[in-house]
Amino acid sequence: MDQIRGLIGILGPTASGKTSLAVALAKKINGAIISADSRQIFKGMDIGTGKDLDEYAGVNYYLIDIREAGDEYNVAHFQDDFQEALLTIRETQKTPILCGGTGMYMQSVLQGYVYTAIPRNDELRTKLLDKGTDELEKLFLSLQTTVYFQADISTKKRLIRAIEIAFWLKENTDTALISPQKIEARVFGIALPLAERRIRITNRLNKRLENGLIVEVERLLAQGVSADKLKFYGLEYRYVTAYLLGELAYEQMFIKLNTEIHRFAKRQMTYFRKMEKDGIVIHWLDGMKGEEENCKEIMKLL
Repeated sequence: MDQIRGLIGILGPTASGKTSLAVALAKKINGAIISADSRQIFKGMDIGTGKDLDEYAGVNYYLIDIREAGDEYNVAHFQDDFQEALLTIRETQKTPILCGGTGMYMQSVLQGYVYTAIPRNDELRTKLLDKGTDELEKLFLSLQTTVYFQADISTKKRLIRAIEIAFWLKENTDTALISPQKIEARVFGIALPLAERRIRITNRLNKRLENGLIVEVERLLAQGVSADKLKFYGLEYRYVTAYLLGELAYEQMFIKLNTEIHRFAKRQMTYFRKMEKDGIVIHWLDGMKGEEENCKEIMKLL
């Protein structure tokens, strides 16, 4: 078919089949995939992040294995790396397909976040941590009288970050922030019935453990990646590291990890709904249908 203009986004909760659908679509429309996964960027973190590189089968992919495990990486880094990948794909005359489950990363490039490059203020954060949510909200609202920006203050962590940004903007009035260019995009989401999502998550966890997830975490620890850093990298690494340190028995580790992944999938869906409220139109696909059928639906809508 003819080259498709703009960017295609494919999102969905963990274990919904995003990568398989993105690859199937890429093969039909001469596409290349940009991963929007906050952990697949790290080398050596393969099983726990579900890279499944064999699935790509000749399809070009970007933003996977671009940092060493243990390196710092944030949304601002992702925005820069995304822009570079997007330019490369366009130069090769392919259609860019942004695929992943990290909603904040996807939203940051779809809507051109401008505040992600503002640095942390650890001294300020320490002062704010002991304050209650109500007190923090009053402080944030008082700052809005001197500087205004849209912010997500739905959790204490995000509220503290919003206050941090507001203070920086107040103190750096002469510094210009350049907003990334907004991108023409069509976004598709994979929706699954809750019962099916639960089955897929548990089955995939069992498969990852059978395929060497524990050995992978042991290797990362042996390479010098700290236990604290691994725990920060997400649920699989957090609980397997706790098991290897003797903090949890195997059965405890499995039960807790399985439960938390289900909760994580629910939080992903909540964030995707937030993206819709923020103005991103998501066309939801039936995850119970096959890749071929969903590819046809995407191509028809494009």
